[in-house]
Amino acid sequence: MRTIRLTDTDNIVLAVDSLRPDDVAEGVTITERIARGHKAAVKPIAKGAPVLKYGQVIGFARQDIAPGQWVHEHNVHVQEFDRAYVFGIDATETRYTDAADRRTFQGFRRASGRFGTRNYIAVLTSVNCSATASRFIADEVNRSGVLDAYPNIDGVISLVHGTGCGLDTKGEAYETLRRTQWGFATNPNVGGVLMVGLGCEVFQIPGWMKSYGVQEDETFRTLTIQEVGGTRKTVEAGVKAIHEMLDAVNAASRTTAPASELMLALQCGGSDGYSGITSNPALGVAVDMLVAEGGTAILSETPEIYGAEHLLMRRAVSTEVGEKLAERIRWWEAYTARHDMEMNNNPSPGNKAGGLTTILEKSLGAAAKGGSTNLAGVFNYADPVTARGLVFMDTPGYDPVSATGQVAGGANVLCFTTGRGSAFGCKPTPSIKLASNSYIFEKMNEDMDLNCGDILDGVSLRDKGAEIFEAILRVASGERTKSEVLGYGDSEFVPWSIGATM
Repeated sequence: MRTIRLTDTDNIVLAVDSLRPDDVAEGVTITERIARGHKAAVKPIAKGAPVLKYGQVIGFARQDIAPGQWVHEHNVHVQEFDRAYVFGIDATETRYTDAADRRTFQGFRRASGRFGTRNYIAVLTSVNCSATASRFIADEVNRSGVLDAYPNIDGVISLVHGTGCGLDTKGEAYETLRRTQWGFATNPNVGGVLMVGLGCEVFQIPGWMKSYGVQEDETFRTLTIQEVGGTRKTVEAGVKAIHEMLDAVNAASRTTAPASELMLALQCGGSDGYSGITSNPALGVAVDMLVAEGGTAILSETPEIYGAEHLLMRRAVSTEVGEKLAERIRWWEAYTARHDMEMNNNPSPGNKAGGLTTILEKSLGAAAKGGSTNLAGVFNYADPVTARGLVFMDTPGYDPVSATGQVAGGANVLCFTTGRGSAFGCKPTPSIKLASNSYIFEKMNEDMDLNCGDILDGVSLRDKGAEIFEAILRVASGERTKSEVLGYGDSEFVPWSIGATM
């Protein structure tokens, strides 16, 4: 039976295959059944002593743990321990690919100078009350067949949400929604926008437009249900508005763009015990390759770097960048405490069934998606990402909310690693699904784009990272992902709702 011990200092091994009593791992006799993806002790671990994986602390023993025993939440817990916040000591000069060897993709050049990987018309909503009408508008256009005559348009998407009213116009919730809506309206994967409101909501469309200095034009239109005269008339008016922008949106066509114009969102969901040694570090290799091209990658999910944040801070390009990440960690500690929660509540039942025991273990694996390059910037949720290289955006760990913030920040392609088999899409940004193990890749083959489980069979992280990078370029050039073929992406627009609902 195969096991992996990641560093010499680790006192556990990962079970690549299921272990049974009397199996031997690292010279230690296994004493109980241990499922694949889970951990076995290979050294005595005294009560209160740290449990080590990746050469890092992933928890502390609740009781004495003997060699050969299963190591999981029944005998491991999280407690405070010292993680020195030292900024920039591991930052190194970024080595860029020679200009003659730079890679390209086929993208849609926008007036802003950015490049999109898709060309959608987005129906946005100011409030939940206009969600149904907005869906009706998008469905009517997509069903009608009119888009057959406009081959450069990928479709009409309705991006609806459950807020927009019952909030304070001067509060954090309003500002977050304002940024998120603007980020989607201006994402380079969106060629046209119709914003639909009710009319009496807190989130007023005219005020939102004024705050960004925007006016209606041939690819940006607005309407409200109360002003137009009800749902049926709104749907008719919305369909007409979209028809009127089809020629302008379709005028965009794919052209050669440097890979430096890619902004890659990094997500993981339904993680398991393999994620941190297969799909996540392989994606990290692809991130390093993208950064070497001059591109950008956005690592997020702040609760899911908790316990690994000090390692990212060591790679910060400046004290200011490191301090901003530290401030976000402190905010999350206070935020969860305020709601009678703790950071270790993050691992889901599925994560634990897949072998992950604590948030510290989950975070060390999740942070591997960020590769090994410098941390070039830290951004608030849905803020425009203005730095190149590896950056961090503060988001929850909940995938739809996190990815919504990244796309609002400008991400035009996304990679999503999963060990349990998450079902996810992210219109207008294509989502590439990376399976951490061969079992879930084969079990959910219609949902998974790439298998990283073969790393356990000897494929190198370098080769798998290169395979992921090539897939990113193909998808950016128009190849459809499995989630796009299945139709995922409209319902995953979930802006972060912060603060009181009034």
